[in-house]
Amino acid sequence: MRPSAEDLALLRGLVEIPSISRREGEAVEWLVGQMADRGFRASVDDAGNALGEIGDGPTHVVLLGHIDTVPGEIPVRIEGDELVGRGAVDAKGPLAAFVSAATHRVAGVRVTVVGAVEEESPTSAGARHRATGAAPDWCVIGEPSGWDGVTVGYKGSLQLCVSLSRDRRHGAAPGPTISEEALAIWDRLKAAATARTTDARGFARLDCRLLGISGGASDGLQENAELQVGYRIPPSVDGAELERHAMALARLESDTRVSTERLSFEPPVRTSRASPLARAFARAIADAGAQTTFKEKSGTSDMNILSPVWGCPMVAYGPGDSRYDHTPMERLVLSDYARAISVLKGVLSRASDRII
Repeated sequence: MRPSAEDLALLRGLVEIPSISRREGEAVEWLVGQMADRGFRASVDDAGNALGEIGDGPTHVVLLGHIDTVPGEIPVRIEGDELVGRGAVDAKGPLAAFVSAATHRVAGVRVTVVGAVEEESPTSAGARHRATGAAPDWCVIGEPSGWDGVTVGYKGSLQLCVSLSRDRRHGAAPGPTISEEALAIWDRLKAAATARTTDARGFARLDCRLLGISGGASDGLQENAELQVGYRIPPSVDGAELERHAMALARLESDTRVSTERLSFEPPVRTSRASPLARAFARAIADAGAQTTFKEKSGTSDMNILSPVWGCPMVAYGPGDSRYDHTPMERLVLSDYARAISVLKGVLSRASDRII
């Protein structure tokens, strides 16, 4: 199965335009033009998102995929049945599939496609802006799930910065260095996180990682150290309580000053596999010859932002293998891209069906 020439050109053209997070403008303008050419009512919203609306009717479906990518230039090319390039999987492939599927209008259904900005940065400005509007009937988030997979859960995320400072000491002075004090804090944070969900695996486990560390910097009067700590939070763990506990563990019984700052927080989210939207995906995937795999992921997505606010049936879906996310080998199987477009058409055709 191959995508049409028009759908392949849409995907390749979008991937060929660099759109690192917070520098998405050129790709946004290009996508708006492409949607307008396909009959969408297309524009750029106040947050800088690419916005395209097509169709009319009482049922409203939002297809929101992020248009930004992480850094790292990968020459765009087609190798056999794969398109190689930064963003091919995460998440321009899903976004292009949204536009391609929505081009085929469904009576009684209004579809809004959003190319959201800044998903790959802590701001998530694109999704947060859309969250201020009215909730649709259904929402699909564009993330790689595999053409026959549907994601219904994401862990939450908490990132903290722990800063240490004290009067400078001679290198031969007794006691731990400030870098060693920072490492002692990290050891406590890691051990406490591990103890919370000792026997849990996968989606149920609390993960804690050291994202960055610096130590020993001095201006001649003070010396400083810093930790950046990231948690992946399952639904069983309260994020606010976790943050309070981490702040308490970061205290030292010494004259070293310690401060803790929250860099970002997103709550965990899990949606129903039995919702009308999830059932529509299961039937559309069955029509395409496969059985649906429902997934829960350790990462985060714009679903963490929109689901708590909108409360409508919501899943994440898109072609691509998420193991290629952010890697130098990012690539999308074109036959899977074509299958995902077919599945999305099947989902949209069921949007106004009250009995699924």
